[in-house]
Amino acid sequence: MTQSPAKIVTYEEFIQWLPNDGKRYELHDGVIIEMSQPTGKHEKVTTFLTLELAVQIRNLALPFLLPKTALVKPPQRNSGYFPDILLVNPDNLVNEPLWETQSTLIQGISIPLIIEVVSSNWRDDYHKKFADYEEMGIPEYWITDFAALGGRDLIGNPKQPTLFICNLEDGEYVKKAFRGDEPIISQTFPQLNLTAQQIFDAAV
Repeated sequence: MTQSPAKIVTYEEFIQWLPNDGKRYELHDGVIIEMSQPTGKHEKVTTFLTLELAVQIRNLALPFLLPKTALVKPPQRNSGYFPDILLVNPDNLVNEPLWETQSTLIQGISIPLIIEVVSSNWRDDYHKKFADYEEMGIPEYWITDFAALGGRDLIGNPKQPTLFICNLEDGEYVKKAFRGDEPIISQTFPQLNLTAQQIFDAAV
C-alpha cells in the first residue's frame, strides 16, 4: 500500500480525481491511498465467499445486491472504501444521495453485511474500517484473516488464521472469532453452512 503526497482532499475531489488506470485507490481521512494489488490467494478467498453468498441469495430469493465497485463513505469523514465484499439492501438506495451519480453508500441501513479479506494493510481492517463501519451502523462485518496477518493480541501467539464476525449490538460491534472446523454463524445468512477452515482452504 502506498500513499499519495499528503494533500488533504474532500470526498468530492477524490471522486472527480479517481482515475481509470487499473489501480485501486481509497480515501483515508482526506488522504488518497494507492492500495496494494491483491495476491492470488486473497482473490481466491474473496471469490469463494462471493460465490457462497450469491448461492444463498439465489436459492433463498433474498433481495440483496453484490456490487463489485461501489464505495462506502462514512458520513462525517473524508474517507471512501472499496470493500472486498459488499452486500446491499436495494430497498434503501432511494435514500442514498450519492448512489446514482457516484455509486457511493453512506447509510448503514443500506449495507446488511460487509467483508474485508485481510492483506498487508491489516491495521485498516482491524482498526480504521472497524471503527468507521461500526459508527455507520453496518449490522455485520467480517474480518477474514486467512493468512494470519493481524497482530498477536488479535489472533493469538503463535498467530493462526481467524475469521472475526462482528455484530452490532447497542451501537457497538461484538466480535466472535472462528477458527478451524468451527461452523461460522452469520445473522445475515443464518442458513450458511460453512466453516472457517473451508474459507481459509479456498486460498490453497
